[in-house]
Amino acid sequence: MTATLSKQDLLNSTLTTLRTSMPELRGALVATVDGLPIAQAMGNGTDANRVAAMAATALGLGKRINDTLGSGQLTDMSVGGAHGQVYIYAAGNKGVLAVVAPTGINLGLLNMEARDAAQSVATIL
Repeated sequence: MTATLSKQDLLNSTLTTLRTSMPELRGALVATVDGLPIAQAMGNGTDANRVAAMAATALGLGKRINDTLGSGQLTDMSVGGAHGQVYIYAAGNKGVLAVVAPTGINLGLLNMEARDAAQSVATIL
């Protein structure tokens, strides 16, 4: 008899895989489009509830911008600062993946790994 993993276990495994493939990441989080955190691998002192709410809000705004401009379905967006960036990926219609990265990260590798993770999250949800 094999045990099946819960959605929570699968989401945590997806984040672990992402963090393992890119150890320089400062954190990663999966939230609902309503802003509720589902799974997280954030650094110490980071409020997952606040990050989830802000990531979902940013995703919603990004979708509205894309709709207004006729840019098609939103896949990802970023918010940059002097000391790092947050990359937000749509994970199907139900989820959002937020990834916190340091300045100067390899964006090609990040996008490849994070888009794969977002697709996994979408499938799980």
